[in-house]
Amino acid sequence: MDMMTWIIIGVVALVVIYFISLYNKFVSLTQRTKEAWADIDVQLKRRYDLIPNLIETVKGYASHERETLESVTAARTTATQTHIDAGAITPEQMAAMSGAEAQLSGALGKLIAIAENYPDLKANTNFAQLQSELADTENKIQAARRFYNGNVRDLNIALESFPSNIIGNMFKFVSQPFFELPENAAEREVVKVSF
Repeated sequence: MDMMTWIIIGVVALVVIYFISLYNKFVSLTQRTKEAWADIDVQLKRRYDLIPNLIETVKGYASHERETLESVTAARTTATQTHIDAGAITPEQMAAMSGAEAQLSGALGKLIAIAENYPDLKANTNFAQLQSELADTENKIQAARRFYNGNVRDLNIALESFPSNIIGNMFKFVSQPFFELPENAAEREVVKVSF
């Protein structure tokens, strides 16, 4: 074979290797996004498990705050029933999940604010521990959301950038929605604490 044939074979081999590496990059980004969503799911499950204990502890001290306790329970029920398949996240599912989580966070904020009115409850070791665990869980949820959004950003950039968008479209990789709070989310509101 002559030199020109070897050059053509070399160029074709480089192009094939480049396309394979792009494909593998998309597989990796997709899996990292699914993993990031699973991290959010794990932390949300931890939060859901803490809430009944927190409610029972508050109930003993603030039984007449029934409306708030019921709103936390209802928000938890709604949030636990809102599930998303990490392999097929849609913007509509993400909006439903974000809304349910925002509603739960708002209800929890009100529950914690009520505790400020009960010095005996604030001094209760069990309540203090549950409150600390809940704060830790909220921080982990926030970190998991940032991790998810970072992976979604990387995937979406790769899907929109040339020439990787050719491979992404060819193999039907899809962009993912960011985890965002709805505009009217309770988490955006300031919780009022009165003494």
